[in-house]
Amino acid sequence: MKYAFIIGSNAFIVPKGIIYCGNRENERIFLQVNSIYHDTTEGSLLDIDVNIKDTDGTPVIIIANQAVTGAPYSIKKQRDSIKIVRSDGSMIIHVHQLDDEAAMALEHNIVAELEVHAPIAVIRISGEFMVDSLHISAENEKLYINSNGYATSAMVGKNRLTFTSAGVVL
Repeated sequence: MKYAFIIGSNAFIVPKGIIYCGNRENERIFLQVNSIYHDTTEGSLLDIDVNIKDTDGTPVIIIANQAVTGAPYSIKKQRDSIKIVRSDGSMIIHVHQLDDEAAMALEHNIVAELEVHAPIAVIRISGEFMVDSLHISAENEKLYINSNGYATSAMVGKNRLTFTSAGVVL
């Protein structure tokens, strides 16, 4: 099963619904998709684990859509979306499973890769947060990992998706 992660205006298509961070010797999972929403299956929903920090360094740990820490953030859940926000309402991270119509409305080069690789789910990630020493900022147009910027790319990997201090590794 392949997954497509849309981060900024980039698509990363990989075999598993997991994003890692770090280098090989200290690599860890910071986002994992446990299950996806199926509009034909009653009771199904997007279920994720997240292990990040907000930009102030406060740990944000979510397991199966539930907060593990008693930090000052809340989780706004819908069947296809998990949004983690600070107490002032500002967003830390938003993980949203796109429906087919929204996925096919993405940029042409991304749609072409989605059609070729047929991922089981297209997951959009946005927000601004920290993963270890990496500052990740994902908005509609760009993805920044520390000072490295990525825009309008579609990358396909046979292995894992990993964010490192040197950039994205597939």
